[in-house]
Amino acid sequence: MSSRRLAISDAASAEELHRRLDWIEAAAGDVIASAGDYPDGHKVALHSHRRSQLLHALSGVVLVSTAQGRWIVPPDHSMWIPAGIAHAVEMLGEVRMRSAYVLPEAAPGLPGTLHVLAMTRLMCSLVVEAVELQADVASDERASAIMRLILLEIPRLPVRPFALPLPSDERLARLCRAFLDAPTPHVTIDDWADSAGMSRRGFTRAFQRETGLSLSLWRRQATLLAALPRLSSGVPVTTVAFDLGYDSAPAFTTMFRQMLGTSPRGYLAARERDLIVDVGVAAVDRGRSPL
Repeated sequence: MSSRRLAISDAASAEELHRRLDWIEAAAGDVIASAGDYPDGHKVALHSHRRSQLLHALSGVVLVSTAQGRWIVPPDHSMWIPAGIAHAVEMLGEVRMRSAYVLPEAAPGLPGTLHVLAMTRLMCSLVVEAVELQADVASDERASAIMRLILLEIPRLPVRPFALPLPSDERLARLCRAFLDAPTPHVTIDDWADSAGMSRRGFTRAFQRETGLSLSLWRRQATLLAALPRLSSGVPVTTVAFDLGYDSAPAFTTMFRQMLGTSPRGYLAARERDLIVDVGVAAVDRGRSPL
């Protein structure tokens, strides 16, 4: 096992990224772990590696972009990135990140596709401890047991519907970006079609073809992704609902329940139950290795 500790600058240079990738490629062990603290707006350029990555946002929100779409990773969630998939990362706010890198052949049942996953309290603790174990050069037996537990727990993490494919057609992409900037759930399909200069039928077919989703489902997912960071930071449900264009908190709650199977308050209560209480986080969080 090994660990990598690099200072994080405001802008990731190509040389620094290459050093990170060299470490990931050269490190021994089925599972390795690293950590990094990042300022708001920090970006990591498009890259890939031979290990799959469990990218965990201990705090802050992370945007992961690939050729297949964009994924929002809220606090206390993670992104599973299979080996070999090129991805870029952007920090939305200050981010404390912990990652586990796994050899694809390390265990059966590891996910084969990109997913946002809900982190359990156990998994949060395992990843944080894996970073600290490597830093302290813990006994091989204990370290191996923790790494094995990580492999066993990854397939058990619940998948969250936080993928947000973006169309390649610039007419549709422009409308999607405007919606992400200011969600307006009451604007109709006809309004979107008119803005794109397309017929309703042509628009719906093109949107489905480009994103794999209906406009209605795409907008619900976009609204959910806009809501989660605000709810997690303590903004009241009613405020979030009105800010996102809903007429009432119950209407917003209905959408939220359809997407996640629970109400906003239920989601936050479950998150609070699973939240890791790390009284030693300051010691863990000093200058760990980046992505």
